[in-house]
Amino acid sequence: MSELKHVVIIGGGTAGWITAGILAADHRAFADDGLEITLVESPNIPSIGVGEGTWPTLRDTLQRIGISEAEFLSVCSASFKQGSRFDGWVDGGANDTYYHPFDAPPGEDDFDPVSLWRASGDTPFADAVSSQAALCRNGRAPKQAQTPPYAAVANYAYHLDASALAALLTEHCVKRLGVKLIRDDVVDTALSADGSVDFVETREHGRIGGQLFVDCTGQQALLIEKVMGAQATDVSDVLFNDRAWATRVPYTDPQAEIASQTNSTAMPAGWVWDIALQNRRGVGYVFSSRHISEDAAQEQFLAYLEGASAGAKIDVDGLRLLKFRSGYRETPWVRNVVAIGMSQGFVEPLEASAIVMVELSAAMLSDTLPPRIAQMASTAARFNSRFAYRWARIVDFLKLHYVLSKRMEPFWSDHRDEVTWPKRLRELMQRWKDMPPSREDFVQSQEIFPAASYAYVLYGMGFPVPDRPHLRRKDSPERAQRRLSEIAERTEKMLGGLPSNRDLLNQVCGHKLVSEIGLR
Repeated sequence: MSELKHVVIIGGGTAGWITAGILAADHRAFADDGLEITLVESPNIPSIGVGEGTWPTLRDTLQRIGISEAEFLSVCSASFKQGSRFDGWVDGGANDTYYHPFDAPPGEDDFDPVSLWRASGDTPFADAVSSQAALCRNGRAPKQAQTPPYAAVANYAYHLDASALAALLTEHCVKRLGVKLIRDDVVDTALSADGSVDFVETREHGRIGGQLFVDCTGQQALLIEKVMGAQATDVSDVLFNDRAWATRVPYTDPQAEIASQTNSTAMPAGWVWDIALQNRRGVGYVFSSRHISEDAAQEQFLAYLEGASAGAKIDVDGLRLLKFRSGYRETPWVRNVVAIGMSQGFVEPLEASAIVMVELSAAMLSDTLPPRIAQMASTAARFNSRFAYRWARIVDFLKLHYVLSKRMEPFWSDHRDEVTWPKRLRELMQRWKDMPPSREDFVQSQEIFPAASYAYVLYGMGFPVPDRPHLRRKDSPERAQRRLSEIAERTEKMLGGLPSNRDLLNQVCGHKLVSEIGLR
């Protein structure tokens, strides 16, 4: 067939159902003349659901699919996330904390963020250039109950139960968007003469054919690797972590305060994520099996839980050991198979890049979906170029968090060995000794991490501030003081006008957000 009329998605979960939702909403799968979308999901693969962090992009994705924010928050036990807090990453001292908020510093055309920071005295970098670190520290929500759905006073994403999100997306896509769901296992694959997938064979439903197949089978990589032969680029020599102990921690008080950020705490051989949902916390210790045994890591994890669980009973038997290997495919689209989710790539969950890569992949697939098969190869080449670049930039950014640390355990000192640094990161680090990160360092129109994100980490972790031989207009101390006063005034207003996360969620999950007033 010359026309692309039928897309078959193999695998469900977050990756499969976000992809199905975006394609179905954009290409009118519910209509007789729309794109036909079939999702084949194995009934024998359990979901993990440890609690996941996301990026602000998820707000746009959920709107695009057509899910209301109130429904999403209620069903997924979701909470508001305004960034990340890093504890103990520099030297493990008592005051070793910095924030990476979602709000960007003032635009670099008008103000140099480093000049603002200098003018603020001893204020931490994130506090000098943004109000959001103060909101996180004080447990404030990113908006008021009257703010419209998905709109923000302060930029925000979510913490969520990924299993619940997949269930919500399943119901929405099948009942409202016209996606056909087949619960079955794929047992074989047939190829056409040109090497493209002709159909998959399922155990109970027989053959399922299509023109484009999306591999969302996770680490199995059922189609992209086992059928199409696309191998992953291993980056475990750069990012050492390959294990995680994970668990759920209940609240002792059902109305306990909900943190406004992901808490990432450095450990001797890795780090702990601590994510607050509405009804519990999702906590996990990501570590390197080359630097610590699984048993010793479990002991360290239990010690963390004991000190950070406010008397909650820890279910030792409920701890789960997750195994992974950091890597990605430089060619996630081969012939008529495109990999999305963990089948495309996975690196350790620092900075929550997993779901956003699903969103970006599904969005680009939908936006550039070729109407005819003849255009498949050129579309795939563009897709592969974009995502090979994005994965490499994620690896650079995650590595940055480790190379700046002064901790002395072998795990951390091994990360500081420049032999393990990506070439581009080494070049940027050398450049940033003389000038701060700028947009000119990141040239794509849709960079995965902008210059501001690098600045939050660099200066949050004590990277030396470069000296300039002369002052520019945007370095003016007078201009900087005026801008600092504006930021301080805005911070005070937001702290006084925004509710706590718990209070806002109690209101939102009881009624819809309806109108725009107040701080908005």
